[in-house]
Amino acid sequence: MDYKTSEVLGFIEENDIKFIRLAFCDIFGNQKNITIMPTELKRAFEEGVSFDASAVTGFMNVEESDLLLIPEASTMYLLPWRMQHGRVVRFFCNIKHPDGRNFEGDCRNILKQVIKESRDKGFVCKIGCESEFYLFEQDEFGNPTMIPYDRGTYCDIYPSDRCENIRRDICLSLEEMGIKTTSSHHEQGPGQNEIDFRFDEVMPCADNLMTFRNVVDMVALSSGLKANFHPKPLQQQPGNGLHINLSLFRNGENLFAQEQGRYMEAFLSGILRRIREITLFLNPETESYLRLGEDKAPKYICYSRSNRSALIRIPAANEHRTRIEVRSPDPSCNPYLALTLLIAAGMEGIEDGLTAKEFHGNVYLHHEGLQELPSSLQEALQLAQNSSFTKRVLGEELLQCFLNAKIKQLRM
Repeated sequence: MDYKTSEVLGFIEENDIKFIRLAFCDIFGNQKNITIMPTELKRAFEEGVSFDASAVTGFMNVEESDLLLIPEASTMYLLPWRMQHGRVVRFFCNIKHPDGRNFEGDCRNILKQVIKESRDKGFVCKIGCESEFYLFEQDEFGNPTMIPYDRGTYCDIYPSDRCENIRRDICLSLEEMGIKTTSSHHEQGPGQNEIDFRFDEVMPCADNLMTFRNVVDMVALSSGLKANFHPKPLQQQPGNGLHINLSLFRNGENLFAQEQGRYMEAFLSGILRRIREITLFLNPETESYLRLGEDKAPKYICYSRSNRSALIRIPAANEHRTRIEVRSPDPSCNPYLALTLLIAAGMEGIEDGLTAKEFHGNVYLHHEGLQELPSSLQEALQLAQNSSFTKRVLGEELLQCFLNAKIKQLRM
């Protein structure tokens, strides 16, 4: 939805809105928020709302801890699981220093910069995501267990698929918020599900992924269950992937379907060239590397058409929906940083006129001569640390904060 500030203030007054959530995320993609009263919203738009940034991992030191949240009017969502009386509205926020400068660790702003650079060159990137998650039972005290909610497998129906009503409620809640899904089904693992989103422009897509996680958590809890987005929650079962579909438009025309796929090949070649350097941000957890190379999760760096063993797949589609699907990311990533790096790598591929040879056959059986993705978090960290590309795109300050946190994680 594309609200203006004046429209938002009128909506709040006319619709019995009692609480305003100002949402942002840390550099790891964990959503945070501050709640204000409706009477404070006008001031928040004009001046911002201060918070202690030293309490957010990877943000600021205690001696320079003040940052401001500035709500973005166009991101207003009415939370659907709240009562009609005392309803709650949520905004995503821009983060700024008290002197008005953009905060270097604001992941949404970093993504905005890459979007602007693409638009300045005449390109509009559109993205659709497919996110997987598990549903686990809770124990008698309400604590999450590792017991799957059902024993269903891929595309099963009830009663094997006990999750269908929960997926339905998730999709209906998202629809109430103006977020459009295209399909949902049971995945391969017991209690594992997938929900796919209609493609959209980049920033709404990233914001919708943040909202999606929250909605899934809330709907699962209301059913006495716990949602799990971890890359590999069950050792002997498939991991959770976040497949990212990208296409590039100019003047409403899908460039990936034009000129014999020249733009598409250059874009995906840029991603393939940088994929090892940016894997830390697509697969940021230790268990991320237990997923890669298993159960159709990619391990070898190549692209192919309609081939789910390749890292980048070109799905069969009509001309307007021609796209590439990057299959390595998982839902533990920060979507703002993941999309920033994928788009920047793709655009670099176009600028450099890159090409790549299409792979034919089952990559898992025939991968001689292909490079591999990092095999561990430590290897991915070293590649990111030595990458001039990640430093240029993300900025040295944010990159170093992210690396420091991951180094600390590995030492624990």
